[in-house]
Amino acid sequence: MSNTIPHWLTKQALLSPNQPAIEMENGNVITYKLLQEKSQQCARRLTSLGIKQGDHIGIFSTNQPEMMIAIHALSYIGAVAVLLNIRLTKEELAYQIENAEIRYLLTSKDVEAKMNFNIPTFSFAQVESFQEAAIELKTELRLDDVFTIIYTSGTTGYPKGVVHTYGNHWWSAIGSALNFGLQATDKWLAVLPMFHVGGLSIFIRSVIYGIPVYLMEKFDETAFHQAIFEKGVTIASVVTVMLKRLVNTLKDEKYPETFRCMLLGGGPAPKTLLEQANNHEIAVFQSYGMTETSSQIVTLSPADAMNQLGSSGKPLFPAQLKINEPNREGIGEIFVKGPMVTEGYYKNEQANNRVFNDGWLATGDLGYVDEKGFLYVVERRTDLIISGGENIYPTEVENVIARLGEILEVGVIGVPDEKWGQVPVAFVVKTDEISSELIISYAKQRLASYKLPKHIFFIDELPRNASNKLMRKKLLDIYNEIPDKFI
Repeated sequence: MSNTIPHWLTKQALLSPNQPAIEMENGNVITYKLLQEKSQQCARRLTSLGIKQGDHIGIFSTNQPEMMIAIHALSYIGAVAVLLNIRLTKEELAYQIENAEIRYLLTSKDVEAKMNFNIPTFSFAQVESFQEAAIELKTELRLDDVFTIIYTSGTTGYPKGVVHTYGNHWWSAIGSALNFGLQATDKWLAVLPMFHVGGLSIFIRSVIYGIPVYLMEKFDETAFHQAIFEKGVTIASVVTVMLKRLVNTLKDEKYPETFRCMLLGGGPAPKTLLEQANNHEIAVFQSYGMTETSSQIVTLSPADAMNQLGSSGKPLFPAQLKINEPNREGIGEIFVKGPMVTEGYYKNEQANNRVFNDGWLATGDLGYVDEKGFLYVVERRTDLIISGGENIYPTEVENVIARLGEILEVGVIGVPDEKWGQVPVAFVVKTDEISSELIISYAKQRLASYKLPKHIFFIDELPRNASNKLMRKKLLDIYNEIPDKFI
């Protein structure tokens, strides 16, 4: 059986040349034919630099069409796009650049200054001035070939590069279409960062489906509402903090009937928020997924949302799910399997051997499946903090703070926050005098802002079990006993 398909952008440009591919807030529109032309031009210009098949090319950009043009351009060369989070510090970025063996960096102009590394770096605007090389571009995509690498935080404190093939992205799009259905009038609003798999997947789906994406560079509830009311948006991807702000802004209004649904990621929504959305007749698809699954892999339909509160739903059509070694209550580790699941992490055999078994991915999350087949996640990767849709691993934050000589021990947990869902706080055992301000200042130079503890609590010792493992639930109990908390 053939493992190749026609290049998806070339194919869509042939099928729907005048169909809008990307619509922008300023009214500019890029059709599929123009997107193909711009991407192929970019590919020829990048080739003039010496970029070739298999090279790893870093993409460091805010949400803008030039970023997607560059990603498509790399697919025409056969190079691999390594998507870098613009919110990371230089120290975090330096690790990923070295680990991913990035040869060149491509940046948007607004973040170019941050990329001060000893590696050739070019802005998208600079690339446009290069001469086009006379090369033969890819006309087919091999589904087993690597397309992207996106880093996800690791429980060891070091992020892992998730390798995605064209097939992973293809089957993620197909699974989503089989769940949502597809209408000729569909238009997907993209405001999630394109360097995250949730944001990137919108653009991959759009090319495969042949529907427009309405692109927003950053979240603004007023502009978001305008896109739904006036720009024909039918589907939007959001995280909980966005949905909260949208519901509050909507007040007594309701979205037009043309708006189909919100796809909600970043953890289950609170019952009160779902009830508010339901009162406004907003269909909310809760989902469960991760970078390793190329976006959603389990989704709850709006028809079940109010009856199955707290559930992430059922596996998408091409996917499988099982609970490994369930206890008496049926709770065990969530395993998933399917063609959208990555085959591994880049240069990390230890992690690959730990989490992959006969095609199954051990997610590290605990959950159970009820008698109707609905998944309930008990803990997100046990200790994972989800703040405004961003994943924060406590161990990563702890490793940074622990570098300070005055720190004996540190434990980080997520605590509830009305705006962000959760925020991190740190419990510190110190050997010498040190202030909260100094700890935060030190961490600020080494961690993205959203990972910074929102408060430091000094304690005499951290709670540990007989195996000397940190008991984070005990830390949460201690936090709940603290009077006059900052939150």
